[in-house]
Amino acid sequence: MKISMLCFSPAGQMTGKRLKEGLEKRGHQVQLFSRSRYLADSIEENHTEWTGKQFQETDALIYIGACGIAVRSIAPFLVSKKTDPAVLVTDECGNYVISLLSGHLGGANELTEEAAEVLHGIPVITTATDLHGTFAVDVFAKKNDCAIYPMTAAKEVSAALLAKERVGFYSEFPWEGNLPAGLELWDKEKEAERPRVGIAVSIHSEADPFEVTVHVVPHVVALGMGCRRGKEEKEIRTAAENCLKECGISRQALETLTSIDLKKEEKGLVSLAEDWKIPFVTFSEEELKMVPGAFTASEFVRNITGVENVCERSAVLASGHGTLIQKKISTEGVTAALAVRDRRICFE
Repeated sequence: MKISMLCFSPAGQMTGKRLKEGLEKRGHQVQLFSRSRYLADSIEENHTEWTGKQFQETDALIYIGACGIAVRSIAPFLVSKKTDPAVLVTDECGNYVISLLSGHLGGANELTEEAAEVLHGIPVITTATDLHGTFAVDVFAKKNDCAIYPMTAAKEVSAALLAKERVGFYSEFPWEGNLPAGLELWDKEKEAERPRVGIAVSIHSEADPFEVTVHVVPHVVALGMGCRRGKEEKEIRTAAENCLKECGISRQALETLTSIDLKKEEKGLVSLAEDWKIPFVTFSEEELKMVPGAFTASEFVRNITGVENVCERSAVLASGHGTLIQKKISTEGVTAALAVRDRRICFE
């Protein structure tokens, strides 16, 4: 993790140096800042301004001082547990390390355990699922590199588990490990006994097997695209959205946007990848020709690119030679196809 720490006293700085050294040995990238008239290298900006900058640039913030300073500093910048960085607080002696914000998705709870080990302090973690040792669906999603939504449903799942209510589990993907205590595999043959709340591990947007369903979406789908030169982003986006809709695939399932290297600087494709926050990967003509399988051929595309199909071949290649789940769809000079990578999820 990329971590920024802020201390407010000479004693806090000494604790910060110990913590920085220990966390760096564990593979983290750490910067230590100080704000005190008694420290020569004190930053000039106030702690709120510093916090606003760090919220955008780091994975975690650690305040070495009083909780009140941390709370007042982060308050103006809180947005969502999906996007806020982890925030920790430790006293200036390092006796206690508190997970203050983004305990699960942001990784604050795990970092708190690490920091406490380094300082030989006591970790303070207050999330209910951790306190009771119950399954946490948001942690499960993060560790399996999955999107999760809606968070209101995730909270209901946690509440149901803590209340010892039935919680269903449905997955389109095979898994390793044992189903955690409190979850029961959904059986379509026993519809009348279906739990009210549950978890669906699926790439399909309409996968709602329970009255209250939290969607856990693996990032496993490659969107292959081709287009005529100069196509506007709006037209490319429409074609991409239509392709996902045709196959019923959630946008959160996308792992990559891909095409032939002739299109690596095509503005519409580059902009779409940036807007959807997925990498844009391109392949050479030779690489695409080597992809085995039967693909929708176009002589026009062959004359332009040297290969008879770009979108399907690139999707399959980008998915690690996965399964083509949507063949080429053509819309106003834009083509799109989808392939899904083989994937197993894991219960620890």
